[in-house]
Amino acid sequence: MSCKPVCKLCDRLVLSQAVTFTGGNLEINLPAGSYNNGEKYCIVVAQAIPETTTINAPVYITIGTGTTLYPLTKRNCAQVTACGIRTRTRYSVCVVTTPTGGSFRMLGAPCCSPSNNLSGIDGGTATAPAT
Repeated sequence: MSCKPVCKLCDRLVLSQAVTFTGGNLEINLPAGSYNNGEKYCIVVAQAIPETTTINAPVYITIGTGTTLYPLTKRNCAQVTACGIRTRTRYSVCVVTTPTGGSFRMLGAPCCSPSNNLSGIDGGTATAPAT
């Protein structure tokens, strides 16, 4: 199978400018601009994820020199954590705005994120098994 030697990139392809681990959050900085409600963008995490990042750190998007943190969420609106993000990977997202802010919602599932769900809950009253 042959590959085209020249092809056009999507107009909505966005390469990250920086990836930092700050205040317990993994922050992906995108170029300055307006990201419109309901629009699809393909975000590429172009920089290495800092080695100090913890796997359960929530992932946020910042834009340009702004300090506002926009959560990166899964398609079920749950927060994406650092264990679901990979370097040099493209993520299809849709911008979702609210009266006070917004978020970037993934259109697909994040990378092999382990489920950290408990196997059961007991209200904290479970007794130790008898020996």
